[in-house]
Formats: sequence, C-alpha cells, structure tokens
Amino acid sequence: MDSASTFVHLAGESVSVVLDVSGGVPVIEHWGGRLDSIDDWTSTALAIPHGGLDDAVSLSIVPHEGFVGRPGLAGHRRGGRHWSPRFRHVDHSLDRSDGAVTIEVRGRDDVAELELVTQVSLVDDVVSVAASLTNVGDGPYMLDALSVTVPVSDRASRLGTYSGRWGAEFRFEQFDWPIGAWSVENRTGRTSHEHPPYVWATSSNADEWSGHVWGLHLAWSGNHTVFAERLVDGRRYVQMGELFHPGEMCVYPGETYTTPTVIGVHSPSGFSPASQCFHREARRRRPPLRSARKVHLNTWEAVYFAHDLDRLKELADSAADLGVERFVLDDGWFGGRRHDGAGLGDWEVSHDVYPDGLTPLIDHVRSLGMDFGIWVEPEMVNPDSELFRSHPEWALTTEGYDAPLGRRQLVLDVARVDAFEHVLARLDTLLADNDIAYLKWDMNRWVVQGSGVDGKAGSHEQTRSVYRLIDELRHRHPGVEIESCASGGGRVDHGIIHLVERFWTSDNNDPVERSRIHHAASMLMPPDVLGTHVGPSPAHNTGRRSSMAFRVASTLFGHMGIEADVTKLDEREREILRHGVAVYKTYRDLVHSGRFFRVDRDPSGLCFGVESEDGREALVCWLQIESCVDPAPWRVPGLSGMERRLVRVVPLVPSSEERTAAGPARRQPAWWESVSRGDEFHVSGEVLRTIGLPAPVLAPQRAVVLHLSCS
Repeated sequence: MDSASTFVHLAGESVSVVLDVSGGVPVIEHWGGRLDSIDDWTSTALAIPHGGLDDAVSLSIVPHEGFVGRPGLAGHRRGGRHWSPRFRHVDHSLDRSDGAVTIEVRGRDDVAELELVTQVSLVDDVVSVAASLTNVGDGPYMLDALSVTVPVSDRASRLGTYSGRWGAEFRFEQFDWPIGAWSVENRTGRTSHEHPPYVWATSSNADEWSGHVWGLHLAWSGNHTVFAERLVDGRRYVQMGELFHPGEMCVYPGETYTTPTVIGVHSPSGFSPASQCFHREARRRRPPLRSARKVHLNTWEAVYFAHDLDRLKELADSAADLGVERFVLDDGWFGGRRHDGAGLGDWEVSHDVYPDGLTPLIDHVRSLGMDFGIWVEPEMVNPDSELFRSHPEWALTTEGYDAPLGRRQLVLDVARVDAFEHVLARLDTLLADNDIAYLKWDMNRWVVQGSGVDGKAGSHEQTRSVYRLIDELRHRHPGVEIESCASGGGRVDHGIIHLVERFWTSDNNDPVERSRIHHAASMLMPPDVLGTHVGPSPAHNTGRRSSMAFRVASTLFGHMGIEADVTKLDEREREILRHGVAVYKTYRDLVHSGRFFRVDRDPSGLCFGVESEDGREALVCWLQIESCVDPAPWRVPGLSGMERRLVRVVPLVPSSEERTAAGPARRQPAWWESVSRGDEFHVSGEVLRTIGLPAPVLAPQRAVVLHLSCS
C-alpha cells in the first residue's frame, strides 16, 4: 500500500475488499469477487441530483453527518450537544499477520472531542469489521448507538433472514428487498430464537450453488439491531450493532466502547460456498478440539427430575453397551431442584438425592470408559432457593417494580462483583472436587427489565460478564469442554464460540423437525459444533413416531448424542442404535473436518453432504421427509474434481433388512439396485455434479447415506 494512496485493496483467494481511507471513516468501495489490481480504481461516488447537498455523502462504515439514511453513530453530550460529529482522517495502517490482512483507520472530531478507530480484516475470504469510539473530552458522552455499516452490491435484490421460537429455531425466510428499510430488534438479552443476528443479501436467482450471495453476522450474544436499507439512489447497505436500552451506555472521559465484530462472507456461486466461509471462521474462532467429538448420552428426556442413583447407573450401563463415550447428567442434581421452580443458584450437590455426592455415579461412569458431564444454569436464580433468600439484591431486577418471572426464575446479576465471585467459586469447586469433563451451560430466561447496581439497564454488562465468567472458568479448568445452550438454540453465534466447543441447536429431538432446524443452522455453523441427538419415539415435543434408523440418520452430520431412555429399547432398536453409533464414529473425522454443503431445497426432503479437504472422499445424505411423486435426480454439486467415484451405500441397520431404505416402487433405477446388492458402482464427479443419478422412490421418513471415494 502506498501511504499516499486513497484506496486500499485487501485481497483474498476469491474475495476482494477495496476501501477509500481518505476520510475519517473508511468507505467500502467494493466487497465481492477478487480483483487482480486496483491500479486504475476511481471513486464509485454517485452523481448528485438537484435538491441534494453539493458534496457527495459517502456510505462509510460508520455513516454520520450529512447522511440521510440511518447514522452509524448516535449520541450526545450534556444538553444534547455534539449529536452530529464529523471525523477527519488522522492516520491509517496496514498489518499482515496470522494469515490476515488488516487496515485500521483513525479519525478524530476535535469539536465533539471524540476519536473513532475503524478496523477491517480479511482472512480466508472472510471479512471482519469493528469500530471503537473513545471519549477524549472532559465530560461523559451518552452513546445511543454505534453500529457497523456494510454496503452491498446492487446485484442484491433479495434478503434472507431467520426467525423462530423454542423448539422451532432457525426458520429461514427470503423476500424481495424493498425500497426503504427492513429491520429487527432483539431485546431478549441473548442471541435469541426469534431474531438471531444473521442476514443474507442475494441476487434474485441465488440458490445453494448459483447466484451472488452476501452473508453478514453480528458476533454478539446479547441485544442487537439488524437494519437493511435500499436507498432511492440504488445503494444498499446492512447495518448491525448492539442495541442499548435508554441510558444504558455512557462513554466516560478516557474510556472506549468497541462494537461487536460484524463478520461478512461472499460467494458468486450460491449459499453453500458462502456457508463454508462462515464454517471456516467458526472453526478458526472456536477452542481447539482435543479429541474426536464424543458420542453423548444426555439424561434429560430419559429421567427428567427423577434422579435415582441405581436408575442412573443402569442408564449408564446401557449407554456404554451402545458405544456412548460421554454421560451427561442434566438438571435436577443440586440443592432443592426436584422440579423447575426451585434450587437454581444453589450449585451444591443435593444430599437428599446424592447422600455420598456425585462420586459413586462418576466412578461408575468412568469405570465404563465414559467421560462425565453435567448441566448448569449459572446465570439464573429461583426465588425459591437458598441463594435468593440470602441475597435477593443479586437478582437482576429494577427497584420499585415486581420482577417478571420466566420459567419461575430470575436472572442473577453476574455483573456484580460479589455475585460473579460467588458463582465462579461454586462452579470452580464443583469442577475441582469432581471428575467432570463437560459442562452443558444453559440459559432459560430472557434478560428483561433488569437494572444493575447503578440503576441503569444491565443487559450489556450482563453479556460481557457471562463471557468473563466462562473465560475464567476455562482458564481454571482448561480440560473441561462447554456447550452453549439457551432453551435450545437461543445462543448460537460467533461471539461466544471462542468459549465453547458445542451448541445445543434445539430442545426439539423430533428427527423431522430437528433435521430442518439443523439444515438451516448449517448455513451459519459447521457440523462439528452443532449437537444432534437421537430422541425417543414418539418424540416428546411433537408426538411423532419415527424409526430408529431415521432417527440415527438425522444425527450423523452433527455432533451425535442420545437423549432417550435407552434401557427401554427393544433388542432390535438397540442393535440399530449401536450400529448407528459405530457408523458415526467411522465417519466423524470426515464430517467434522471437511467442507459441508447442501443441495438445493426440496419440499419433500433434505439433501446435504461433506467432502474431505483433499476432495477424495465424501459422505452424502438424503432424508426423505414427505412423499414425492416425481423425485428429481440426485445431483451432488458440492463435489470437486473430475475423478471417478466409487459409490457405496452406508447401511443404517446392521442387517440386510431395510438396508437400502426401499421405497414404494416396483422397479428402482439400475444404479440403485446395483449398490443395493453390494455391487461396485462407479460414476464421474462431473456426472454427479451436473446430471446426477436417477432418484429412487423412497417412503416418507426414510434416509439414504452414500459414501463416495475416488476410484
């Protein structure tokens, strides 16, 4: 970069970002396909029609004075002064380290006495953008909003967003991008089921493997706002940032507020390649995996609150026989927690249920060759608990108002030093005194109408304190893995992923519903961090009955677990489940390290797969959810290379019965009958990508898994 140059080029393998750094806040001039050079680059500023300002107002990363769209910075000093700052360029620098290239631009407003530092990084074709505001004056600066704004190409004519609720997370919706603004605001105090901070901007023809796609995510686990606007002059942008309650954020003299990072991915070839960028970033951010993703048995849907040592030992025996590698004791082991209305906050083993502590159960589990894990919900407290009776002031409530309950519980204000230290000490003792390898960290209540000790809204500090709490616990117990759960998938984001090894995607273990949830979540997260469990039949959430083979198939492309009373299974179900666990173990290294892809959506079912990084091996799954009259050919566009592939059916049951998930057809395609007999079948990667294989007719709730290897 020439220090005198106005434009800076951040170039990745297939993505380029061009920035104009002449002003106090950089302007993204281009974010999209890779450019070989910007030697002849000129400004992309639009013509100015009559009726506007004489000078063009740039759509900067933090748009401010003169911009008639939504400003990126909103705030003021006492009396409403300095509400419209204007930053002049001070300096900028370029850094290349750790595989990333980063530009940092510093701007300053001497009148408002504010300094703004904007940082843009490109690593592995993933863009990261953040901004920091420093108060260099003598008085406080009330900050109402500081958001990151990213312009998007005019090729983007549609938006894609997520909605949902408990048990029905990650409902993906697409719609035309209208002239004007679309926005959502989240005030639940967590990433949320309802409006997680992800948005896609796409060309009109975008699908899994064609069309231009831009994906943006705010890496933050608290309140947020997502705003997308199409201006009348044709410009389009997405703005994302933390949402503050009134008066929640004040930047005092010498202090700095830094936005959560906005992560951006782009692909000219559809959603799946863009998702793979999100996956690479997630794997880069998460803690390094120390071992293969172990098969779980979670006790929740097996026993709920009915904890009994002999019963749990029997469950562990049965789990070990199936090949389970980790036994996770869920809610009900502590204090007076015999139901969901009491005991939260009392993180000591219940002597009523476990008179000799957890050691007898843990020793039994460890003797069977399994790790031991346990459920906690450290951010919450029940009014019916010893902790609340001793310290009611530790609840995150607002003085003078009755606190709203959620699931008969309140939020514990871990931003308080005393409450933070108390919870940390209890969890530290729990892990120090017991051989525990895994924490399922849950959060089951919104953070609403909660004020800190100073009377201000406490959502921001609560989120930051939760990060600090987990971080300190990991520092003290580096061998313990942690799962992020929030009533299922209410806290799935790149902001907390550096602290956890796994996300619990949903409390819904119905394989049909869970497969749809998992399919949409895979647009954002790789399979190795998404927990998927074989549940009971009928499913506890929906009452749907499903075969064991179908339930197993729905878990193979995530982090597999079991959440059912396996002591009640008949011998045939046990045989199929044991076989399914073995199949998962055979292919988990491939699934958890390869390139995950999806095949274009079909209302009758789902198709997805994963290919190894060297392109020599792939695993592909078809889940037939509903009847299909005219099944389309099975195309596998996610494969690379031209090599011939050996196609083999991965049996989901351990005998010939139902081995190929035969459907209601008198005659199936020849290739299908060949592989069903166990014969070798070869086909080129090019044919699989472009033409596909004639699809067999499958009955509803049947699954097929194919292993493809270069021959």
